[in-house]
Amino acid sequence: MRDSIYTIPVSEVFEPMDGCPVCRLRDTLEKRCIEYIMGAAMMEPDIREETNKAGFCASHFDMMLHSRNRLSIALMLESHLDYIKKDIFEQKQSALKQALFKKPDSRVERAKAMTKTCYVCDKIQWALSRMVDTTIGLWEKEPSFRQLYAKQPVLCLEHYSLLAERAQSKMSPKSLPEFLETTASLTKNYLDSLKDDVSAFCRLYDYRNAGKGDPEENVVNSVERAIWYLTTRDPSQEEKNPAN
Repeated sequence: MRDSIYTIPVSEVFEPMDGCPVCRLRDTLEKRCIEYIMGAAMMEPDIREETNKAGFCASHFDMMLHSRNRLSIALMLESHLDYIKKDIFEQKQSALKQALFKKPDSRVERAKAMTKTCYVCDKIQWALSRMVDTTIGLWEKEPSFRQLYAKQPVLCLEHYSLLAERAQSKMSPKSLPEFLETTASLTKNYLDSLKDDVSAFCRLYDYRNAGKGDPEENVVNSVERAIWYLTTRDPSQEEKNPAN
């Protein structure tokens, strides 16, 4: 994958002020990566070598299926399955030696390792870590960005922990306390209102509240928002368009 695919200015991520900026970054990176490997890059030998070794997780296979380009997926699967066949099941091994020395079956170990990798996940994680480091650096150096950061409507639980953890290893002791407090407040403040909305949704099913009018939208969609807050994935959006 060419690094330019992952070059996204931090301002593009934080300026929209709509949801979690790191989720928005992840979604953009994910979309670009899927589009890239489903296009001409699919036939590039170095890309194919990487996808053969890493494969894809269920979520990213699903996104590729919804891209409506089944031939591209089939071609990648063809060479990936061939790689599995040769790497796991056609390498020579001594069954007697394994039995005598009580060594684990190397085929099992290689198969287990292969089920835990994903080409897209690896690329996104690589790019996200660098973008998060850039975010932390900007927060320390640019007062205007510090203000923009503090105005974000929410950080989901997972990306709150990602930012806080990276900051503790990257940020100066002088800046760290304020950054951690600001970051925590973005997640905690949303949590407070979200909990109230979910509780209000539950009360809709109490017979004592029957006939009290239509509930507010933030109450109606509170279940989906709570799932997104906890998992970084909005189930209602994935149903509409899993590729986004």
